[in-house]
Amino acid sequence: GSDDIIAGNVSKYIVLPAAYSGQPKKGHLIFDACFESGNLGRVDHVTEFEYDLFIRPDTCNPRFRVWFNFTVENVKESQ
Repeated sequence: GSDDIIAGNVSKYIVLPAAYSGQPKKGHLIFDACFESGNLGRVDHVTEFEYDLFIRPDTCNPRFRVWFNFTVENVKESQ
């Protein structure tokens, strides 16, 4: 569930719609936070235009989530 502890960063994570099989197409977003100060721990696909993003807590203080640092690739126009 969403209350689970998120231990690591997503690394070139391709988000595909449920029941989709095959190669990713333009618009199937690729999230990455596998770099210094990256903090995206999980991505859930909701719709083509909506994703739930779970940010890892700050390393020095687990009570806080004070920044969002990740990349998104493979976006199609108007997405």
